Amino acid sequence: MASYGQGDIAAPKTGVEKRSRTRLVILTLLAIGTMINYLDRTVLGIAAPQLSADLGIGAATMGIVFSAFAWTYAAMQIPGGIFLDRFGNKITYALALFFWSAFTLFHGLTMGLKTLLLCRLGLGISEAPCFPVNSRVVGKWFPQHERARATAVYTVGEYIGLAAFAPLLFFIMETFGWRTLFITVGIAGILFVLVWWRFYHEPHESKTANQLELEYIGHDRKEAEPEPKMNFSWANVAKLVKCRQILGAGIGQFAGNTTLVFFLTWFPTYLATERHMPWLKVGFFAILPFLAAAVGVMFGGWVSDQILKRTGSVNIARKLPIIAGLLMASLIISANWMPTDALVISVMSVAFFGQGMVGLGWTLISDMAPKNLAGLTGGLFNFCSNLASIITPLIIGFIVAATGNFFYALVYIGGAALLGVLSYVFILGDIKRIELDD
Repeated sequence: MASYGQGDIAAPKTGVEKRSRTRLVILTLLAIGTMINYLDRTVLGIAAPQLSADLGIGAATMGIVFSAFAWTYAAMQIPGGIFLDRFGNKITYALALFFWSAFTLFHGLTMGLKTLLLCRLGLGISEAPCFPVNSRVVGKWFPQHERARATAVYTVGEYIGLAAFAPLLFFIMETFGWRTLFITVGIAGILFVLVWWRFYHEPHESKTANQLELEYIGHDRKEAEPEPKMNFSWANVAKLVKCRQILGAGIGQFAGNTTLVFFLTWFPTYLATERHMPWLKVGFFAILPFLAAAVGVMFGGWVSDQILKRTGSVNIARKLPIIAGLLMASLIISANWMPTDALVISVMSVAFFGQGMVGLGWTLISDMAPKNLAGLTGGLFNFCSNLASIITPLIIGFIVAATGNFFYALVYIGGAALLGVLSYVFILGDIKRIELDD
């Protein structure tokens, strides 16, 4: 993994203590956890054709099944943020990881539409605290000038996992059936709970972070104490909702998530039905846009920190890459007129590369969240952005059921990306720490 900051360069052997790199271990945990998180929520997209045939589920109903995860996922963002602020990162993430992995495993045991919907609803509840935890951890373990790259590293887990494991997952499904697919991924997540519990610590609890690293990230072991437990207040929710920064960032992330949700749910079906690709070909071509998105995530984080370093402007450094990414995501509309599969995949890869850059939005929350309310702020932000996870699968499902093709579905996705551009330009305002009045 790449080094962070000039101070991480090995010092000459003069007996001078070198700064430790415990934050990179923490970042690795977040990246692996995020990869498992997205494998668990999106493996249904791979299993959908076989599963829907076995259970007799049509396109419109499958859209509801895809969407069901997001009903509880969005609804639990604020409660999840409250729980996070009350019990902290380690306990919250361990419980979430265990239960979302268990619900993934239960997908493999479902016998019909009702039990499948219950599994999706349970998965949404369990996964709700994941990204607020990620944002909160980055805010604690990384100084501001490293947060964009840190966010990019854990966010890339969303795409690398699917890109790296897609051929294996398609092989498992073709060889052993869709039920084995869910059971395998669920067991992997349960095992990772043990790894998280063993290696994650807060900065003031860490035995491997030395004083130089703690000072670098803004902590002092001599002064650091556990944060006070925050009691929930609807007044704080109301104050955050009224902040233009939260509203603007939420709309922008909603726009980016619209593109993301398409790739996580309907994309394999699009290739198989609209482009008439055989499943082995789908498994290969599905990798390419996810690899492009992974590169987009890393590029967005890198360029943001470079702009911040050179200009000193947080507004330019955070906004410009996201706006550029949303503009690229809007190009997905042009896939409707591409005559060959290669051109379609090229357009999809450019669009998903741009969407990857939008993942930088979580860095904004690390920069803007009021002290001691990072969980609640992240929950509100993720609630806004994940309304796309509810709406997008339903709209696409109904469009495909009504028209028999994806033409207007791609128009909707590209239009949402342009809405995000307008939000960042006209609503977001200055990126700075939000101070709530007492």
